[in-house]
Amino acid sequence: MEFDVLVVGGGPAGLATAIRLKQARPDTNVCLVEKGGEIGAHILSGAVLEPRALDELIPDWRDDPPALATAVTDDRFMLLTETRGFKLPTPPQMHNEGNYVVSLGNVCRWLGAKAEALGVELYPGFAASHALIEDGRVKGVVAGVAGILKDGSKGPSYEPGMELRATYTVFAEGCRGSLAKGLFETFDLRAGVAPQTYALGMKELWEIPKEKHKPGLVWHSTGWPLAADTYGGSWLYMLGENLVSVGFVVGLDYPNPWLSPFDEFQRFKTHPAVRGFLEGGKRISYGARALNEGGIQAVPKLVFPGGMLVGDAAGFLNVPKIKGTHTAMKSGMVAAEAIAAALEGEAPALLEAYPAALKLSWVWSELEGVRNIRPGFAKYGFWGGMAAAALDTYVFRGKAPWTWGHHADHETLKPAASAKKIAYPKPDGVLTFDRLSSVFLSNTNHEEHQPSHLVLKDPARWEGVNWKTYASPESRYCPAAVYEAVGEEAGNGEGAMHLVINSQNCVHCKTCDIKDPTQNIDWRTPEGGGGPNYIGGM
Repeated sequence: MEFDVLVVGGGPAGLATAIRLKQARPDTNVCLVEKGGEIGAHILSGAVLEPRALDELIPDWRDDPPALATAVTDDRFMLLTETRGFKLPTPPQMHNEGNYVVSLGNVCRWLGAKAEALGVELYPGFAASHALIEDGRVKGVVAGVAGILKDGSKGPSYEPGMELRATYTVFAEGCRGSLAKGLFETFDLRAGVAPQTYALGMKELWEIPKEKHKPGLVWHSTGWPLAADTYGGSWLYMLGENLVSVGFVVGLDYPNPWLSPFDEFQRFKTHPAVRGFLEGGKRISYGARALNEGGIQAVPKLVFPGGMLVGDAAGFLNVPKIKGTHTAMKSGMVAAEAIAAALEGEAPALLEAYPAALKLSWVWSELEGVRNIRPGFAKYGFWGGMAAAALDTYVFRGKAPWTWGHHADHETLKPAASAKKIAYPKPDGVLTFDRLSSVFLSNTNHEEHQPSHLVLKDPARWEGVNWKTYASPESRYCPAAVYEAVGEEAGNGEGAMHLVINSQNCVHCKTCDIKDPTQNIDWRTPEGGGGPNYIGGM
């Protein structure tokens, strides 16, 4: 099948790209493929939406808003110690007047309907397995491969997939996209920029008693339970009828291999300042997803022959603002405008007009102004990072005459023998939970006969490095109980240590692909429709 433009990914950036293309050039033939079973199925975020890009894309959206959109009414920023919480002045980047607490999955479903009404062809459940590159140019993707058995043979339900070809292919896969990762290498897109750095965000949706619900409350914290050498924080957002989104973020440059982000999240909910919001309530959903934190200095080259990167595939999250939907959408809109103009003429293979226009937009100036805040925490630790952030914000006002870089997250782990073990309390099943019961609430499912989409490039390397040096950190940093170290030393008498990969549990967070100390774990695209199915307020 051939199109003018192919968009890979049905998140905010991809949908904004498709919508803006049809607005700017209605006769453009646009196709969008999404690996989730429906638009929004794999979308996970807090989320507080800054409507700046949405106001530009669909000015009258408030007349027909997405489900559960709730205007922010109260803004709080807390510092937690083990037993107390202290309210701090809210940093200017975190002010939320005029913003909305939303279910980002519902926003994407709503945007999907808008795109379809404009004539965009939407294909959810079609996972793009690889890019088509011919004569040095991206010509589209292959999507919809199905029916491959565990041994790699073709099963009775085998479908070879479809070649979706286009003049331009827009990669909007989100954080750590599997096709984008390959494009970085093929076209050397990361040359001359800082390594991308990431965090793992975990979220639960709770239904709480009506008397505790304050619609529009936005509550953030930093501090406990994380150590001073680990970046992170939390949120509680109240939306809809008696719903609260509670989440926890851990920077993946943490050094202690014994740390479990999932268990830190569970422990966070026991804090006196937090448990009061949740007691008497019921957890109804769970999910996890990695997010980019590298900022402007980690943005790669955005264009290559026949294609471009938008949204979190490139890394446009504003870390101190704790928002990226507006910047992701705007990047897609700028790309769409450049494509629409190019299609009126000879349509050059390398669309340099897109990054040139983006650098003149508010996305670039916004990210340049906060570029030093996240690396300041990596450079100076928690308290030093707070001081550096205050200096950058209030004294230099984002115009410091320097730009700090990053280091790759997989390089930061200490050997297990030299790190402090962390004892986590057992879950109580009321406020705190285990991984497997959490994965159940994510509605995760994969076709059981397909090959594992989580692959060790060199299986022999795991025991020598991951086990002997780091004591199997993947069994702790994975928030979905995918990885298990088993063998005699694990107490089950099975002989040599080996790694069991329960790929059916995977919620597609991509943490393993990022944090593995030798980059030995490769996250590959499973069959379309596989993975989590986030519904309701997720």
